Amino acid sequence: MDMYDKLNELYDKRRKVELGGGDERRKKQHEKGKLTARERIDILLDEGTFVELQPFIEHRFNEPGMEKGSAPGEGVVTGYGQIEGRKVFLFSQDFTVYGGALGEMHAKKIANVMDLAVKNKAPFIGLNDSGGARIQEGVLSLDGYGQVFYRNSIYSGVIPQISVIMGPCAGGAVYSPAITDFVFMVEKTSQMFITGPKVIETVTGEKISAEELGGADVHNSISGNAHFSSETEEAALSQVRKLLSYLPQHQGESAPVVEYVNKDEFLYDLLDYIPFDPAKPYDVRKMIMQIADSESFFEVQQNFARNAVVGFVRLGGKPAGIIANQPKVMAGGLDINSSDKIARFIRFCDSFNIPIITFEDVTGFLPGVQQEHGGIIRHGAKILYAYSEATVPKITVITRKAYGGAYVALNSKSIGADMVYAWPNAEIAVMGPHGAANIIFAKEIRESDNPDSTREEKIELYREKFANPYIAAANGMVDDVIDPRETRQKLMESLTMLENKTEYRPTKKHGNIPL
Repeated sequence: MDMYDKLNELYDKRRKVELGGGDERRKKQHEKGKLTARERIDILLDEGTFVELQPFIEHRFNEPGMEKGSAPGEGVVTGYGQIEGRKVFLFSQDFTVYGGALGEMHAKKIANVMDLAVKNKAPFIGLNDSGGARIQEGVLSLDGYGQVFYRNSIYSGVIPQISVIMGPCAGGAVYSPAITDFVFMVEKTSQMFITGPKVIETVTGEKISAEELGGADVHNSISGNAHFSSETEEAALSQVRKLLSYLPQHQGESAPVVEYVNKDEFLYDLLDYIPFDPAKPYDVRKMIMQIADSESFFEVQQNFARNAVVGFVRLGGKPAGIIANQPKVMAGGLDINSSDKIARFIRFCDSFNIPIITFEDVTGFLPGVQQEHGGIIRHGAKILYAYSEATVPKITVITRKAYGGAYVALNSKSIGADMVYAWPNAEIAVMGPHGAANIIFAKEIRESDNPDSTREEKIELYREKFANPYIAAANGMVDDVIDPRETRQKLMESLTMLENKTEYRPTKKHGNIPL
């Protein structure tokens, strides 16, 4: 046997690995509307940049159905490549090999590429498509999951971690995506759940389909476990590429600045769009789009806790995280789910040096027995904790209402805002004029010959004397009262001014955020 024979052997082995479970199983994957592990990588990465790692790893079992060599690539493809010229590391589970089931060496491949991602300070992406733990390997499979979960946790805040669910993700497997920064799902073909429909029916008697239990719609709108939903795998992978354009490679650098087409900094249309009456709703997303660079708004968790809006924008080409109340849903009030959504987004931005801009138009925390018993105190405190803890540039714009504890929680000066702007119509007070007037002037209203008229007079008096931005500005809680049409310009000025911001916290192991 000469060198050419050895080379032929090498290429034969490589071809076998690249075929995965073989043509028949690849065909079945396509019939389900799913791509193969390698097709997904080709779509996600820049053309010709993928470098595969450890293709010849094999499991160590010889049980029936688990003979050596019967699991090409161990059911997972790992490696690195580029997205828009920037390095990323990834794994892509191969459902055509044992249903992508995770065993000892499958997990070892994933853990190895995660370690390389951190050593090389680059984002990590997991393309999940797996039936779960490889039962034949028993506790070694569970230990493999632990190896991955541990790295997800320890590397959190070090490099961005992204999970894309592209098939089943069940049992313990779901906890890896749950720890990562962002979770993408594909409608109709991806599901996440701890216990599947059959187990639930056996234990509780409840009948439900896999899609109704843990499909993309459920996790994007009800549970909040996922952040993005796409109709196709191609669309999901395209969204991953877009998300990464707003993020730094690791926690030691700033997010990339891009060139932008000049936009008129004076927002002539804003006054016509935002209702002057603080009780009238509007879609805050349209306001954000007017203020941000054209076509730069990239919303996160669009369908979950819709009374709050979070996402990324660019202002003058510079990335920023946006947090805003949504007046057209629950009047923009804060509840349990929106508190979780806001707090987690704040902590992500702070982890990766992304400035935070808050647009505030809030009546308060949502009242009600369900909210109180569900722990609104604990959940609302997460917002306070996250803003206070964050050391990135923090800017607030109070557009209309800012009442009570919600005013304090949404990046007020008292919890560390660097710059707070208010529009001239802003109402900043302990509570809204209606409630305050009914308490302060209760006697006058009660004894009046025309209580309704007196009440309206007192409401306007309170609004004029107490619920205006100038009292807060006089006491240094608002830095400037601005023309709404100048909002974009002021934000761009502030981001430039704060670009070298440095702020330290007391030395400690870590805090104890209310969970």
